[in-house]
Amino acid sequence: MCGIAGVFNYRSDAPVDRFAVRRMAASIAHRGPDADGFHFDGSVALAHRRLAILDLSERGRQPMSTPDGRFSLVFNGEIYNYLELRTALRRDGWTFRTETDTEVLLALLARYGPAALSRLNGMFAFALWDQQRRELFIARDRIGIKPLYYAETAQGFVFASEAKALFEYPGVACEVDVRQIQSFMTFGYVPGTSTLFRGVRKLLPGYSVTITNRGPRFDEYWDVQYAPDTTRSVPETAAALHHLLLDAMRIHIRSDVPLGVFLSGGLDSSAVVSLLREAGIDRIRTFSVAYESGRQYDESAYAKLVSDHFRTTHHVLYVQPDRFAGFIPEYVWYMDEPVAEGPALSLYFISRELRQHVTVALSGEGADELFGGYQIYRYMLWLDRYRRLPSALRDRVFDPLLRRVPHDKIRKYAGLATLPLERRYLGVRLHEQPPAACLYSDAMQEQAGATSMPLAAYYGRCRHADPLSRMLYVDLKAWLVDDLLVKADKMTMANSVELRVPFLDHRVVEFAATIPSKLKLRHGDVKWILKKAMAPHLPDRIVRRPKVGFPTPLAPMFRRDLIGYVKDLLLSPACRGRGYFNADAISRLITEHASGVHDHHNVLWQLIVLEEWHRAFIDERRRPDIRPTAEVRGGR
Repeated sequence: MCGIAGVFNYRSDAPVDRFAVRRMAASIAHRGPDADGFHFDGSVALAHRRLAILDLSERGRQPMSTPDGRFSLVFNGEIYNYLELRTALRRDGWTFRTETDTEVLLALLARYGPAALSRLNGMFAFALWDQQRRELFIARDRIGIKPLYYAETAQGFVFASEAKALFEYPGVACEVDVRQIQSFMTFGYVPGTSTLFRGVRKLLPGYSVTITNRGPRFDEYWDVQYAPDTTRSVPETAAALHHLLLDAMRIHIRSDVPLGVFLSGGLDSSAVVSLLREAGIDRIRTFSVAYESGRQYDESAYAKLVSDHFRTTHHVLYVQPDRFAGFIPEYVWYMDEPVAEGPALSLYFISRELRQHVTVALSGEGADELFGGYQIYRYMLWLDRYRRLPSALRDRVFDPLLRRVPHDKIRKYAGLATLPLERRYLGVRLHEQPPAACLYSDAMQEQAGATSMPLAAYYGRCRHADPLSRMLYVDLKAWLVDDLLVKADKMTMANSVELRVPFLDHRVVEFAATIPSKLKLRHGDVKWILKKAMAPHLPDRIVRRPKVGFPTPLAPMFRRDLIGYVKDLLLSPACRGRGYFNADAISRLITEHASGVHDHHNVLWQLIVLEEWHRAFIDERRRPDIRPTAEVRGGR
């Protein structure tokens, strides 16, 4: 796990600015504290920050070049099937001087070119320079576990693992793209190729880009296809799923450094611990986070149940809410893109604790998007059934009745029932759209109305799938990639921790797409088939417990500990002066939330993240100096 950056002045063929390239690497030093490395070739530069995981010796440093010097590689991630690939390459006559997956990837690319991508099982973002052909080849893994940002300049192409590195290079301005404000307020992140930084874009998962003196050419090399297999029985499907998950775990644990598990006590993270034990790992360290803000913010009892069952060495981190305000600016700095994901705060704190013991962590990220783990899927399918009622019955009887029900959620879904799936389901954060829209200033209201919805292309790709599969596909492409995975990458790498997500082994993703939707969401029970697959291996209380997530007590904090911070930030002259929102509407939201009349913590958090992002990147562009603190209570 590392950080990469680079430049190709393909337009001008001018020599790169070496000092700027070194600044790019320094800006992401947290991603790789063990070493840095550079490769300069006239108009091309490759930069690398190393977090040593495989072959900890100096031989594993990057950039890494082939013996003849033709190919040079910088690589962020892990190739989990590198041992099998190395064996095959040796049969072809290749020799290796390191034990790294980097050298295997380099040899594979030199041997097969872009076709090598289909042979890889891993998480990655890499750049390969072909000195002979003067060609730069960049690719991102199938699912989007590792990030890759880029920008075009007057001279060429600049890329990096984090957007902040791009701004260290001349010609890349750090400016806000106001057109994306609506996307951020709708989703809590900016989906697709765009970011809130003007001119900065994301390479999509499953895509590569080849840059020559003619410019960049983008190619898609992978996508998932939903094709339910109805010939398998339920026992066969559950057994096949468990077998595949276990095989994914066996290759995900390849490492020359210690491993740990983020354990919430939910089904997904508990399954990871169980699979680790089955894969032959005896000494497992598990890590949980909790808050003393009520039982709903403390899952430690469930985590302890799993820890006791599998005899892990367990660590519990108790975070005090009053430490959050000082940390939020630093959270925003590490995230780069503004992402309003409250549990990211918890992930940062627990990653910092985990780094004291291990270097690699595993988590259950992705299981919800593969197997239908969110309750909102149930609500959307209910609306589908409601929409199949005769229109006259809905229009004259049920719709008027539902609109008069004194319950916000029921009224909201009654309104959504008039819309087709692709317009009513915009992701897990759906519930935040109405309050956000009411906050816009007149100028932003006009602009928001003219903005197209960025999920249309994803819905178009799966138009023939069943409704649940369509929602899963959209969440796999948007919510998972641009919220959950970017949060997971940035918060763990901020602490120099490598995060691995075995549920997102592409073979598991492809197999999940063949499981009929009725086995994922069955009689209202979410992730039903995953529960069937793991039930023989987990305590029954864990299999049956409802999904909670990574709870973070933002709602009570914004009423008590942080209410002063919320008011000072969101009602400040700087925030008012940006012209995005109606200050009176923001003041009303704060008052209603503080008094307990309504729970507006999600939209308040979005506004906080957006304002702190402006201050960190647009106003000042400097890293905050504040470091968070937390109380740690260890386990066995």
